[in-house]
Amino acid sequence: MKVLLVGNPNAGKSTLFNALGGGHAKVGNWHGVTVGALEQEMTLGGRRVTLVDLPGMYAEQGMSMEEKAARSYLAAHPASPVIFVCECGALARCLPLFFAVAAGRRAVIALTKAKRFFRSGGRMDLRLLEKRLGVPVFVAEGLKKRALLAQAARVLSAPVVLRREVSLGEAYRPARVGLSRADALFTDARFAFPLFFLLLAAAFFVTFAPHCLGDIMKGGVEALFSEVLAARAAGIRSPVVRSLLAEGLLPSLGGVLSFLPQIALLFFFLILMEESGFLSRLAYLTDGFFAAVGLNGRAVFSLVMGFGCTAAAILTTRGLDDRRVQRRTVACLPYVACSAKLPVYLTLSASFFRNAFLGAALLYALGILMALAVALFTKGREEPPFLLEMAPLQLPRPLFVCKTLLFQIKQFIIKVGTVILAFFLLSWMLSAFDWSFRLCAAEESMLAAICGGLKWLFAPVGMADWRIAYAALSGLVAKENVAGALALLCGGFPYGAASAFAFAVFVLACSPCVSAIAAAARELGWRRALLNAALQTASALLLSYVAYFVWRGGWVLLPVVLAPAAAFLLLRKHHARVHRPRRGDPQKLHR
Repeated sequence: MKVLLVGNPNAGKSTLFNALGGGHAKVGNWHGVTVGALEQEMTLGGRRVTLVDLPGMYAEQGMSMEEKAARSYLAAHPASPVIFVCECGALARCLPLFFAVAAGRRAVIALTKAKRFFRSGGRMDLRLLEKRLGVPVFVAEGLKKRALLAQAARVLSAPVVLRREVSLGEAYRPARVGLSRADALFTDARFAFPLFFLLLAAAFFVTFAPHCLGDIMKGGVEALFSEVLAARAAGIRSPVVRSLLAEGLLPSLGGVLSFLPQIALLFFFLILMEESGFLSRLAYLTDGFFAAVGLNGRAVFSLVMGFGCTAAAILTTRGLDDRRVQRRTVACLPYVACSAKLPVYLTLSASFFRNAFLGAALLYALGILMALAVALFTKGREEPPFLLEMAPLQLPRPLFVCKTLLFQIKQFIIKVGTVILAFFLLSWMLSAFDWSFRLCAAEESMLAAICGGLKWLFAPVGMADWRIAYAALSGLVAKENVAGALALLCGGFPYGAASAFAFAVFVLACSPCVSAIAAAARELGWRRALLNAALQTASALLLSYVAYFVWRGGWVLLPVVLAPAAAFLLLRKHHARVHRPRRGDPQKLHR
């Protein structure tokens, strides 16, 4: 039996899903966190059931991609019981949706966010509510797991819901509504924008600046791998094992894991933005700007998530109301620097800036400008729709922030310990042995022979080197591999500032990792996802040539290079598109 969790976006469905089934669904104080049906097997009321967390929906006939997905799942499981999750303060306006989705099913109502409701003067009589609605009603907030399971189990014996109109009457007194002083302040651009940029600068400074927290912790992890563990590996007698550890795994893993503290600090900043509700206000305030480049304010959620993980950010684009805006947002996201690019940026920026903080900030800013340029280049004539329910402002819960941060750190370590470790082992084997499987120098290895023809790709930027080509290729699997491959094969970056900057631009602009391509294929289809990836990689190579040319003094000619593109964007005319079928009925014409 499937038991379905249904309700508005940001009502607390995923939190209840985790509490009931012991799952690890992502939760957040913003819409669109859940983008697909999440399932978890559990025992409820003595029966084995599958608990299903559905994307949020506002109305039975809602047209957003989230609502269509939830509606399709409900239609495919017409007899499944429903736990309808609703904020206490939104109960009155959620009743039409409840009776629409729960009609003909067994159902209970789980009320959330009760503390805020009662603080605002709201009151409710649960027994009278149950009598008027004809279904069990319980407040989920503050219940221990055992009591929560007992309340949720009532759905298995609840009466079948009939579609009807109900007045809550004296069973329910709504909370006071209106814009609070904090809301008025955080929706004022004169306060919100300076605060955002101040917080962003503080986050970057603490993470990247020399002798700050991120730099100190990074140095500690580097010392662990380069001094303590490397010294022990050097004493191993077996040349194969010594080569594997001292020349293969330790430099590669150390080159990636040393950046874990800085990645954790960036995730900490993102979690605070989400949990506080500030991200919703930022979406509201920036809608006008993003509409000018063909997106809308809701795209902010996905773009900010892109600083954490591109694949996860692509999946959140399902929360956008318009398919065309979703496609543009997915096209922009590979240029937003995800956490996996951070080790590469810091490795390379040391070659063209003495201060890694300035180098990382330059690359992050360059990525944002490229993303906006892609959005502007693909902008259509239509005005993107914008509808947003702002999440409540709240102080981030320390326990929630810690749990979420630890989960992100665990996910990174698992990725390093599985996919990336396997890739490093393969890289070491191919670079340490020749075709006769004898230990040899890297230049005589199988890897050198395989990648020898690729070295000419980066010859125009002063790097006719198969090792650089292989490092770039490894980034198509996972961006963390680039820093590890450079540490494994080169012991760092062996070329000058211009080449380092050009290579950083290539990593910034090239196709995202395999998991991000798979996420894009899930949203847009494999054909479009692979075409986007191929175009991004080809354009990234050309951009790296331009970056090398500019760094070497060609910046004076940069306006000449950019003028045709600017003229195209300013002077192009939009025409109504006429789509004719390639085959089939020629009378079908869609304008």
